[in-house]
Amino acid sequence: MTYPGRRAPTGEPDWLTLGQAAKFLGVAQSTIRKWSDQGRVPAFYTPGGHRRYRRRDLETFLDRSGPGGKSGGPLVLVVDDDERLREFMRVNLEMEGYTVREASSAEEALGSIEDQAPELVLLDVVMPGIDGWEMLQRMQERYGSIPVIMFSGQVDANSAGDAEQRGARGFVGKPFDPQQLIERAKQLVPA
Repeated sequence: MTYPGRRAPTGEPDWLTLGQAAKFLGVAQSTIRKWSDQGRVPAFYTPGGHRRYRRRDLETFLDRSGPGGKSGGPLVLVVDDDERLREFMRVNLEMEGYTVREASSAEEALGSIEDQAPELVLLDVVMPGIDGWEMLQRMQERYGSIPVIMFSGQVDANSAGDAEQRGARGFVGKPFDPQQLIERAKQLVPA
């Protein structure tokens, strides 16, 4: 879907500030900030902590969410306390057609699932507070069998077996090739 007047003339910048992005989308800055926090609109952060938005991402968001826009692909929840890793996974999954929400802790993730159950959860094992194993157990108790792929930098010979025994559908060691994780996600929930 094309939005007349919203496409950038060739001289306009590819990266927009929070204010410019809010104006581009026709919403308040607090709204786009909330959408970014929910993972609906991709945001990147400067070293000073300021949000920047890529024009192409905003256009994709409009195409997906605007009037007559197509709904996104299957919803995937990425849970990791590492912001950069979450962003890395979100970008790669979105390029494959998934809709992605992010959570930086188990508590935030459980609240997100309460709002809208995802079709797949990518869950880090090692997090402060409630770890991935405890979150997996709580998810199973509250929400049944949402497919989960666990990942961790602390990998040993038993990791994959432990994950499967506890009810996860897969285990990937960090650091990982994003394509490896996407292939596992596609096997469980095709985009």
